[in-house]
This record gives sequence, C-alpha cells and structure tokens, in this order.
Amino acid sequence: METAVNNTTSNASTSTHSAPRRGRRILKRFAAASALVLAAAGIGYGSASATTGAAAAAPQQAGTAVPAATQTGGYLPGAKHLFVINLENKGYDETWGPASAAPYLSQTLRSQGVLLNQYFGTAHNSQPNYVAQISGQGPNAQMQSDCQTYSPFVGTGTASPGQAVGDGCVFPASVPTVAGQLKDAGKTWKGYMEDMGTPCRHPALGAVDDTQKARVGDQYAARHNPFVYFAGITGSPDCAANDVDLSNLSTDLASTATTPNLSMITPNLCHDGHDSPCVDGQPGGLASADAWLKQWVPVITGSPAFKQDGVLVITFDESDGPQSDASACCGEGPGPNAALPGITGMGGGRVGTLVLSPFSKGGTWSTTPYNHYSLLASIEDTFGLPYLGYAGTPGLNRFGLDVYNAGV
Repeated sequence: METAVNNTTSNASTSTHSAPRRGRRILKRFAAASALVLAAAGIGYGSASATTGAAAAAPQQAGTAVPAATQTGGYLPGAKHLFVINLENKGYDETWGPASAAPYLSQTLRSQGVLLNQYFGTAHNSQPNYVAQISGQGPNAQMQSDCQTYSPFVGTGTASPGQAVGDGCVFPASVPTVAGQLKDAGKTWKGYMEDMGTPCRHPALGAVDDTQKARVGDQYAARHNPFVYFAGITGSPDCAANDVDLSNLSTDLASTATTPNLSMITPNLCHDGHDSPCVDGQPGGLASADAWLKQWVPVITGSPAFKQDGVLVITFDESDGPQSDASACCGEGPGPNAALPGITGMGGGRVGTLVLSPFSKGGTWSTTPYNHYSLLASIEDTFGLPYLGYAGTPGLNRFGLDVYNAGV
C-alpha cells in the first residue's frame, strides 16, 4: 500500500535530522501545515518573475549565485553520492499509468522508491532541460531547437536570477555550473554518456551537430550531454577526465572512494526511450529504456557508495513534446530569452520522477510540485552550495522530508 507524504521543506524540518522522534513528529505536523498554507498561497517562482519576465528583472551577473543560507532550508539526510538518470520524452501517464510499457520502472522500482508525481520538465525541446539541471539557465531559441548547430552563446547582458541574456548554445566560461561548484568545494563529479566513446565528445564550435540522429554503433546525442555546452568545462582538462563513456561507471562504482559525489547518467538515443524503433533493430521507447534500467539500476543501488549514503533520481527531460504537454509548475514563467519556455506553454510538461535511497521509503509518493530547477537546488543543498540561476528562485520547492522519508 502506498503512502503519501506532504512536502516538509521548512526551517523546522531542517532541524529534525538531530531531533528526538517526538520532536520530529511535532515538526512534521508543523511543516505539513506550513506546506498547505504555502500551496494555498501559490508560492512558487514568485509572482513577479512569473508574470513580468525580463522587463522587470533586476540586473544581475549570470555568474552570481544565491547563497544557500538565504533560502528556505530543507531536510538534509547526509547524502554524499547523488546519481541522476535522464530518460526521454515521456508524459506522466504513459510512464507511470497502469498500461506503462516499463513495468520494471513503474512497478518494481516504484515499490522501492518515492514517486514525485508533480515533477515537470522546464522547457521544450530536450537540450534546455539538461542544461537547467546543471546550471539553472533558462532556454533560448536555439536551445529550444535542440542546438542543431553547436553555436557559441552571444550574450547581450544578464537578468535576475543569474540568467545570461542572449542566444546560442555554448555558454561562455563566465556562466557557472554545478560541476564547477563541486570542484571548488573539493567534491567530485562525472557525466556518464552511453556510446560517447571519446571523452568530452562534441562538434566543433560553429559546426552542425552530427549527433542529432542515431547511427548503428553510435547512438550518442551531444544535446543530452549538458556538460559540453559550457566553455568553462570544455575548455578545461576536467572535461576529458570527467565527461566519459558509460562503460566507465561500473569500475568507478567499485568503491566509495572512486564514486563521484555527483553522477549524471545518460543512456543512448535508443535506451533513453527517445527513438522507437531504434536504428539497430531494438524496439526503443519505454520498452528499451526499461530493459536498460533493469541492467544498470542494480549496478548503482548495489554499489558501496549508494548503500552508504546514496540517492538515485530517475527522471525524464520533458513530456512527449510541445504539442502534447507544455505545462509547468512552481510558477515558472517567461524568461529573458524565451517568452514561452515550452514553446507552446510555460514548461516541459508533467513527467514524474522516482527517487531511490536508503533515506527514502519505498512505495510512497509526494504531491509537492518540483521541476529541473528544483533538482539542481536539491543537489546544491546536499553539498552546501549556493543556488545557480533559477535554482535560486525564492520559494522554489526542494527535496525535504517528503522525499527523504525513511525515518518519518
């Protein structure tokens, strides 16, 4: 039987990590009531940013991060190793409904984790959703077109919160990412990209992206690898060292010492559910994504780092597409570079996300609204990092006791 858990991202819930059980229960009830009040009030991105866009945005450097201490505190269980798997282009009902073509994900893994059933993509098409997860940057026109050309970002200024204003795909080194934050904090990160082969693989700057379509033996898509869209990463030796092929994952997971603090994992165009059928004859869609998860999730959850203090997030970049669902949550509104981040609406549609962790209770769910900016903010919370871009939006929900609910 499933158990619903209310959002508890409040200052009170932060202190429950060390409080006695009776104190936890009191704080939980207080936090749940607070969450209901906030929900009734429509607290999300803030009415100004949701309705006025760039016109009313106060100037702010794109590299400016919001200090974590200024935000509403969430419950932090002591996780030290986060894993994020991104699948592709599936709406909530298709993945999590009773007719799902992914029974391992929607039933087996579902029984082991917390389903965030109000989790949304932040844009259409794919590429800006990946970028959002590591930088908090919103989309622009070329990003919404999946960066058919690997073009440099041409900036015209900045806007709050921490947005680079302009158009293009490869952000300058002045635009920060969580990868840089982790390095500066003495933490580690890696991207694991199936079929990439050569580390940090991307087109030449200004060239047409030849990974837009899968080929037999090479179904890697650069647009699903967010790290190669930041010059601060591609211009550093860290890119070749940390943005690697998926085949490296098993070796790195062999010990806690060799497991990165943050692992961003992207299957190829067949195994992430994007293509159907696939160029190599596999069925693709959710069926192939489910088979891939059945192979790789036990490798992650069986690793020493995950067992000790890990969190695995399995999410989707966006719904089926802008014509299917471009809804948003959390007050997401027009950005300085895109009046409609979802092309036909404000977001990337409702996708749902599953969280597995020793700190979470299986078979539960949360109705708290989340999106990719929430995920970035939750990652930054975990490691005590300032919030980048839209992750620093006042009132944005971040993972709390609704997600880390094993001890509740």
